[in-house]
Amino acid sequence: MPQATWTSVTRRRPPRPGTQQRKRTLADSSLFELDGRRIAIVNWRDPWHPDAGGAERYAWEMARRLAGRGAKVCFVTCRATGQRRRDRRGGVELIRMGRRFSVYPLILCWMLMHRRSFDAVADCQNGIPFFTPWVLPRRVPVFCVMHHVHDRQFGVYFPAWMAWVGRLLEGPVARWSYRRHACIAVSLSTEDAMRERLRWTGPVYLIPNGISVAEPPDAATGGLRLAWVGRLVAHKRVLDILDVAARLAGTGATIHVIGRGPDSGRLAQQAVARGLGDAVRMHGYLPEEDKAALVAGSLLHLNTSQGEGWGLCVLEAAALGVPTVAYDVDGLRDAVRDGQTGWLVADGDRIENVAEQAIKELSVPERRADVQAACRRWAACFGWDRSAERFATLLAAAIDRGTARGTREGARLIRCDGVDGSHTIVAEGPVWDVLAEHADGAQELREPTSVERLLGHDVDEAGQRP
Repeated sequence: MPQATWTSVTRRRPPRPGTQQRKRTLADSSLFELDGRRIAIVNWRDPWHPDAGGAERYAWEMARRLAGRGAKVCFVTCRATGQRRRDRRGGVELIRMGRRFSVYPLILCWMLMHRRSFDAVADCQNGIPFFTPWVLPRRVPVFCVMHHVHDRQFGVYFPAWMAWVGRLLEGPVARWSYRRHACIAVSLSTEDAMRERLRWTGPVYLIPNGISVAEPPDAATGGLRLAWVGRLVAHKRVLDILDVAARLAGTGATIHVIGRGPDSGRLAQQAVARGLGDAVRMHGYLPEEDKAALVAGSLLHLNTSQGEGWGLCVLEAAALGVPTVAYDVDGLRDAVRDGQTGWLVADGDRIENVAEQAIKELSVPERRADVQAACRRWAACFGWDRSAERFATLLAAAIDRGTARGTREGARLIRCDGVDGSHTIVAEGPVWDVLAEHADGAQELREPTSVERLLGHDVDEAGQRP
């Protein structure tokens, strides 16, 4: 396979103040084009890493769609045993180096060597970011992609001194390092956590996860079935499902666990010790079609995590008409619409209580039909193509302006006139600047609601585009 070569690129500089420019319409492809632009996406792992999860899915879905828009995308990540150092998939160049911790200094050195090779960089934070602004020219826009704040999780995985270092890097050091750049958060509660717990003061733009799940043909339900999907790691708290299984003992209920991880052995042992071996079925990793069939045949989906950026498995279950019971924590409180597409476990309550009540509600056919319909409507609001379009537009605008930061604070609903008629979008930061200064037919309307800002367009009370 030919080796990738990364050479310096010529960037278009923003116009000088007072320069007269031709107004462009949204139908003009040059307004937010990425053709030929070089984009680096720096992420801890790639989707083929054995420990890959939702963050890797997000980064990869963005990368391959940016490549589909004509960008030259380099995905820089760590290297698992057996993986090639260089690869090419879906039009994206993959460069792998280092392991769990060594990947950080190695990638920083690599970015320093190629510091003039990119028009923009997406620096994905997986506990701590890669601090690429340290080695890049100031004129290269950098977006720190934040899935969720990890401060409380550091203590779950590391000794006290290392957890303290992690919180220092995630908080004050990162806040200073990205002070001239901007962040992308995947949910409203992630942004709130950044503001409150990390004291982040810079701009934060919202681009949520997408979803791509097809209804499986064989989704027959066998008895009272519940599903749990995710990596079996400490902060996912999969052992909490044993309390649900114990509460449902005698009803014939089974909880199907889909995923793998270091806690799988503990779960199996404790299930047997508590006499719940028949009620907890462990499937390990399943192909997407098999996973979807098993979830679709379930009455309820459980999520026991102590915090997520979003909870991709929640929306995947919702797309299949399956509601979720989850803790009322960051990310999950955005993905689950309490009482509509699932139920949130409030502080002081127990997940087995809420799951039992949810099952009672879903035993009423009319209520179950309403919840299933609400789940599908909510999941239909999200798509990888839509999220990637917003991601690409933000990158293109930042390159056009020469900065990831906008001159206007907040967000605005803007009606845009194009070849397909009028539509309304939420514009933030450099996107708002470009539309305001260079686009004919762009009319500012009002400040968006929180849900509109999440979805990127105006919505009605049901969360649908009017």
